Amino acid sequence: MRLIPLVLVVCLLVSPLVHSASPYAGNQGHPNITPVHGYTKKDGTVVAPYQRTAPNGTQKDNWSSKPNMNPYTGKDGTKEPQK
Repeated sequence: MRLIPLVLVVCLLVSPLVHSASPYAGNQGHPNITPVHGYTKKDGTVVAPYQRTAPNGTQKDNWSSKPNMNPYTGKDGTKEPQK
């Protein structure tokens, strides 16, 4: 009987740690990262939530621009920055 309250307490203590490790947990420590909520397009395509760099007037620090890398997918940028 004492096991159930103990499991509950452990879950409550661990839950914030698991959430903060999620890539969708906000921009803790990364002010240039903006979370984008998931949505459904008009054609029915569901877009999952994701992270992107915050708009700041330049493309040089975007994850899709060369020579940057997206830290969540590991993919290298392929676009030439224009600004």
